[in-house]
Amino acid sequence: MPTVHARIGERLYVHGSVASRMLKTLDHGVSVCVTVTLLDGLVLARSAFHHSMNYRSVLVLGTATAVTDKTEKRAVLTAIVNRVMPGRAAEVREPSAKELNATTVLGLPIDEVSAKIRSGPPLDAEDDYALGCWAGVLPLKLMALPPQADPRLSKGIPLPAGVANWSRGDGRIVTKP
Repeated sequence: MPTVHARIGERLYVHGSVASRMLKTLDHGVSVCVTVTLLDGLVLARSAFHHSMNYRSVLVLGTATAVTDKTEKRAVLTAIVNRVMPGRAAEVREPSAKELNATTVLGLPIDEVSAKIRSGPPLDAEDDYALGCWAGVLPLKLMALPPQADPRLSKGIPLPAGVANWSRGDGRIVTKP
């Protein structure tokens, strides 16, 4: 199930509604596998069998436990908001007591981890390199587009600098309206 996550130290955190059947099940000590994958390209081979994707993927295995301490829960939710947009938690209203009670936060120790990466061109069968069809990689890139204000945003509220200058964290500006 897609969810925003955050890492604090050697723990991975996920959150969702207290009504979430998945989170309720995980809170009972069930083993879990959390996977994060970034798709970097479509690999188009000369044969259907060798088509693939270029990607970066990590998976964390373990047993999740509920975060019940309200101070820790607030810290985790702050980290999750800042994972979406660095510095954003300082610009918005904190969760109310009602919102905290409506949110489940689970922590998973980062003890067992596996990473897998696939990059590069297609790896066709040797005989297939002589075939007369195009093969290669269609690179993909996630990029921010110009921000779109909420239609109900009050007039005169400026675009925060963090949104206007958002980058991928590697020094490259993705969008600058």
